[in-house]
Amino acid sequence: MESRVLTWMLLCVLLRPLAAQNPAPEGVLNCCEGDVLFLLDSSGSVSSYEHSRMLTFLSELLLPFSLGEDQVRIGLLQVGTQPRLEFGFGTYSTQSGLQGALNNTKPLRGDTNTVEALRIAKESVLRPRASDEARAGLPRVLVWLTDGVKPGDVIGPMAELREEGVAVLVVSTGHGNYQVLRQVVSPPIESNLYFVDIDDLSIITEDLRDAIIEIIRAERMNVHDVSTNSATLNWRPVLSGLNGYYEIRFGPVLTGGGGDGGAGGSGTSPSTGGGHHQRITQSADSSTARLTGLKPDTTYTATLTPESNDQAFNMLSVTFTTKPEVLSPAVVTLSESGPTSVRVSWGPSQPDQITSYYIEYSALPRGKLHAFTVGRTQNSTLLRDLQPDTTYLVTVSARHTSGTEKAMSVKVCTPEVTPALADLQLTTVSSDSVQVDWKSSAGGLRGYWLTWEGQQDSITGQRSSFYLPPDSLSTRLTHLPPATRVCVSPIYRTARGEGLCCTAQFQSDALAYGYQS
Repeated sequence: MESRVLTWMLLCVLLRPLAAQNPAPEGVLNCCEGDVLFLLDSSGSVSSYEHSRMLTFLSELLLPFSLGEDQVRIGLLQVGTQPRLEFGFGTYSTQSGLQGALNNTKPLRGDTNTVEALRIAKESVLRPRASDEARAGLPRVLVWLTDGVKPGDVIGPMAELREEGVAVLVVSTGHGNYQVLRQVVSPPIESNLYFVDIDDLSIITEDLRDAIIEIIRAERMNVHDVSTNSATLNWRPVLSGLNGYYEIRFGPVLTGGGGDGGAGGSGTSPSTGGGHHQRITQSADSSTARLTGLKPDTTYTATLTPESNDQAFNMLSVTFTTKPEVLSPAVVTLSESGPTSVRVSWGPSQPDQITSYYIEYSALPRGKLHAFTVGRTQNSTLLRDLQPDTTYLVTVSARHTSGTEKAMSVKVCTPEVTPALADLQLTTVSSDSVQVDWKSSAGGLRGYWLTWEGQQDSITGQRSSFYLPPDSLSTRLTHLPPATRVCVSPIYRTARGEGLCCTAQFQSDALAYGYQS
């Protein structure tokens, strides 16, 4: 038996360098971005042969992935009496380093303390926090390789990981409890839970790899700032530090009928072809490109090919639809609003497509209609001679060269006229009393607001005040402190008008005095 184990160990050591020579499966290079932690059972229930087979399986499983800070990071946590993190996410950024670490990993032995290993995984590895731990905003995956022998009460800890967004996959090489394992994996169970004999692990290599890729697949190129005739592509600079360039091709999506426009129906695969596509190149340190000269309301496909003699990269693609052409006026805004005038502005400016603008306005509900025309290059006008405190309906219509017309209406409310107080006088009537008189000739008054404060009150911020009805033009204030400042403001329906203020003087030879603005 011992000689058989030694033979298998020697065979595995010989096979690993051979595996490194195999070409990466198509579509895996640069496909993904995320952090994958492998939880490997290496307790006493796992023989040296089984442990070696699991490591060989991991080596073959991970070989095709592109590693690094901007791509896939791998961690390995072994389960024993005292679980041990063999290496964290920030340890290896090359396949040679990762493969060497897997080749040199030794089993722990002892008890199967999976619960403690899961605690370490949750608190020290998979929680986005420090530089060597999981990256915030990126997928996190836990792959548990177990022989199924007494793993402990793992249902609760696994549920906590899933609740925190960690995807859980399980490979069982023994006769583990199916009901327990199916509760700990993330759905779908059929692609994330595997029961396989230790000698048949290679059978599931591709399926498990595809399941991981499905979770951590990265959208490495995206499109933003899409307008009617342009869009911006953005991608991760995978060529940074290498010799090479990016080739970008883009054009309208062609359906089976060869027409431009939106993506085709069921069974039609978008493509670009013929003379419709354009080609641009960007330097190796670029990560963005602006596509211009696009047609409105058209679906485009853009492909990005990183070209380099140093390393092979996958071609990336993205499909997007430009915004439909916006006919002016699409927006109407108001500014410089006063009691008798308001400025009306509109857009977008399209002087090449418009012959003139027609502006109409009238007071609601049944005011006289006013209308005039402005030139195609004008995008604002000032409406004058309006009535204060009145609601108007304003309509801007554009006459397009194509013969179509488009209109947009807005309501504008002119503010109320709020005249200032005409006159204010204080007359001393005793050592602590004054007679307050004022004048106001404005109509529409709702009353007056009278306030007063002494010198000490102005320091403490305390102020006395009260309301007087609109037919009041005088009042008497008593028990005032020396040098009391008295203010009267007119009140209108929507606001206060500007008031006047005077300071009361209490001398024995006081004369009537007043203040007028």
